[in-house]
Amino acid sequence: MPMKRDTFGTAVAAPAAIRLIVADDHPVVRFGVKNMLMQEEGFQVVSEAGDGDEAITQALEHEPDILLLDVQMPRLPGLEAMRAIMSKSPRVKIILLTSTISTQHVIEALQIGARGIVLKDSVAGDLSEAIRAVYSGDYWIGGERVVNLLQALHGLMQQASAAPEKKTYGLTPRELEVVQSIVEGCSNKDIARQFSISEETVKRHLSNTFDKTGVSTRLELALFAISHKLVDPI
Repeated sequence: MPMKRDTFGTAVAAPAAIRLIVADDHPVVRFGVKNMLMQEEGFQVVSEAGDGDEAITQALEHEPDILLLDVQMPRLPGLEAMRAIMSKSPRVKIILLTSTISTQHVIEALQIGARGIVLKDSVAGDLSEAIRAVYSGDYWIGGERVVNLLQALHGLMQQASAAPEKKTYGLTPRELEVVQSIVEGCSNKDIARQFSISEETVKRHLSNTFDKTGVSTRLELALFAISHKLVDPI
């Protein structure tokens, strides 16, 4: 164990680094998060994962202190991966990374066992503090440390009941992003490039979206999205 010296010159053991796994289907996001954490003292990224199944495998093999888990993962969604990990290795604390998340999904994630939720556009400012809060036994919700989870859940449930979520027909945030791109006239190749995913992943998102909305073509999907206000106006 590395040693440091206190103000009197006495050698003392340095605190152990927080061991982390970064699980996100975007290689650029994984690289950025890993590099940001490795530049700070006290963090050690022990592994990475690019899909939900791999996140489970890596978490069970390495048993990190913290798993940073993208909500929208190929092969197995983040929440389902979290259920599997919680059932087999409950000591792993999980912080969800997401571009957007509804209040209802925050509540569901916390009930499954998530210890924190960090929006991707807040990673640079919040992630380090969120990791330390969760590692110490607290939670990270809404951009701040939370000690009393029951009180926080009560507040979230009040929010959810006071402001009903817009109907999304079960589409995930990533599927809604793909729908927005379809409405804007993007090809599968354009969408894959925009979100740094493969064209096969785009096709899978479209297939899921067709099933959930009951349409069968891109044009029908675009018209459905516009008429049901699933996307922002262009």
